[in-house]
Amino acid sequence: MKQFLLCSFLILLSKSSFAQKVFSVNYASQADVKVYVVKYESQADLKVFKVKYESQAGDNNGKWFFTQYESQAKKSIYFVDYESQADLKIYFVDYESQAGWRNSAKKQLLY
Repeated sequence: MKQFLLCSFLILLSKSSFAQKVFSVNYASQADVKVYVVKYESQADLKVFKVKYESQAGDNNGKWFFTQYESQAKKSIYFVDYESQADLKIYFVDYESQAGWRNSAKKQLLY
């Protein structure tokens, strides 16, 4: 029984460590990933849905939770002004079911 509880705890811990918890920094030099928000869904590498609660954040599937503090986040991001400056192009979607990768070659940026 103890082994089962330990395994369950480790699985839950590993799931939460890869959750897409992000923090928006003020300077590009502080960011792990530079992000540009495109106007059209077809231009995006990743379609992002902003979740309300940390527990709803996904495993690199476009469900982002914006943390209040940088230390709580898995990745720090900086929103750039020009598409050419970005490592990743995103589009914010209205529904959770729309979130996901359009260009899986860029997936490693958020691991």
